[in-house]
Amino acid sequence: MDLLRLADVAVADQRVFIRADLNVPRDDDGRITDDTRIRASIPGIRDALSRGAAVMVTSHLGRPTEGQLTPADTLEGVASRLGELMDREVMLVRDWVNGGAWHSELTSGDLVMLENCRVNRGEKADDSELAKQMARLCGVYCNDAFAATHRAEATTHAMARYAPIACAGPLLTAELDALGRALENPARPLVAIVGGAKVSTKLTILRALAAKVDTLIVGGGIANTFLLAAGARIGRSLAETELVPEARAIQDEFPDKVPLPVDVVCAKRFAADASASVKPVEAVEDDDLILDIGPATIAMLLPLIANAGTIVWNGPVGVFEFDAFAEGTRALSDAIAASAAFSIAGGGDTLAAIAKFGVTDRIDYVSTAGGAFLEFLEGRKLPALEVLEERGREARERARG
Repeated sequence: MDLLRLADVAVADQRVFIRADLNVPRDDDGRITDDTRIRASIPGIRDALSRGAAVMVTSHLGRPTEGQLTPADTLEGVASRLGELMDREVMLVRDWVNGGAWHSELTSGDLVMLENCRVNRGEKADDSELAKQMARLCGVYCNDAFAATHRAEATTHAMARYAPIACAGPLLTAELDALGRALENPARPLVAIVGGAKVSTKLTILRALAAKVDTLIVGGGIANTFLLAAGARIGRSLAETELVPEARAIQDEFPDKVPLPVDVVCAKRFAADASASVKPVEAVEDDDLILDIGPATIAMLLPLIANAGTIVWNGPVGVFEFDAFAEGTRALSDAIAASAAFSIAGGGDTLAAIAKFGVTDRIDYVSTAGGAFLEFLEGRKLPALEVLEERGREARERARG
């Protein structure tokens, strides 16, 4: 894509606004359980600081109500963790949209974090007036949040239109480079693994994905929906009955591409201490919950992964957070890590899984994105990328005179 990159922008003595993706998972007490996204955002921040910029970084966190900042929504813990990782203090600024003393005092080398951008009224609606206000805070706008590029929001889309300079950060461009390698001319066979609990956000994407890949492995609630479409019993398992026709149509159109589980790990209740039972799919009972794939299914899938040339993975195939139902995701993650294929793993749950099983360093590219990752694979136009590409073309035309 014809994007202007942060590395190519002169940022000395400029105020640089970085829209990052710091939407990290947290436990019930608000403690960060995986800081991968924070770590991934540091190179862009360091680059701008090292070249003499004053840096303002913001992100969304969770799903706050606009205009209402609660303790659950604050980036305070994220700012603290970023400071620890960078070995410096990172001041958190609230009510930052209209600037103020904090902004006037920014000088080269300063770094501040701006409170959760989704708390600002008009953020999710991509409000142009809000975007203009925010754009006045900076000389350079940098989008380094590939995970949010599929959403047209004020800090991901409209702000890029109004900032004096709009560019892409190193994390975003690295994502595009890796995904391009996987899609434009992939080493074959191309295997995609799509799982997780968010059925409706992924199932409709699978038809386009099935047309591109050689094998489409499904897991979690998605696999349950496909099993239901194939006439299998799934008990009380997570599935979306209204999407059964879509799943059946994909199976009919691509009959050899979507291998379905032949056995599953079930429980009577959704809990870490629930008793696990391995059953053939045809033996699933009405009160069963399918929480993982079984050993026969794992054995069926491992050769497909071992023989792959490219592997794209988004979403676990079971409830890996519970040890009794983690073996399917563990086995697949180990197989991907051991494979000679070029591998990309993306999505928050996937990041947590590969971290839990200790294979992060053995995946060729770890993407911080979830929905954007899948939509890019599908071939959709991502609004935040479109506006960056438009601004990049404008910058290059100006440079040519």
